[in-house]
Amino acid sequence: MNNKVDNSQYKTTIVIGASKLKQVLWYFTNVLFFINPLNPFSSLKVFLLRIFGAKVGKGVNIKPAVNVKFPWKLIVGDYVWIGEKVWIDNLGETVIGDHVCLSQGAMLLCGSHNYKAVTFDLIIEEIILEEGVWISANAIVTGGVRCRSHSVLTANSVATGDLEAYGIYQGNPAIKIRERVINSQR
Repeated sequence: MNNKVDNSQYKTTIVIGASKLKQVLWYFTNVLFFINPLNPFSSLKVFLLRIFGAKVGKGVNIKPAVNVKFPWKLIVGDYVWIGEKVWIDNLGETVIGDHVCLSQGAMLLCGSHNYKAVTFDLIIEEIILEEGVWISANAIVTGGVRCRSHSVLTANSVATGDLEAYGIYQGNPAIKIRERVINSQR
């Protein structure tokens, strides 16, 4: 059996949505102020995201060593927490609702490939995290996924399909393990 594949037809077409100059400026801004763990100033990061076209709400906290691919394809609601080493690889639009928590090392990955095609075509799909969602440490959300209101993706889990509202999901691929009950008492 011959498994050789001619990769000369490999397709990586992507609509970036920004000029080359903007892309280059963002690259260096991202390296210097976001990925660089020596910049602890969340307010500066929020300001820079807005300058580059992101829609960012109030009370957003962005920790050190965060990587954002394309801020002009990013919408962040109010009172969002983005933890250390979060990677927002938003080749497609990414919407993060109010009161969302992205814990340390979480990844939002809008891009994938059609592994069945010889051309290995790039597939880009949006990610939507509704209000109150918690993506736990080192968890991954893949393109095309909608995490509904107050759902939880537990540590090291991978969401390849939509998460129901108030569901707690675990595993790879993540499955619902129980309901999230929020106690109004503190």
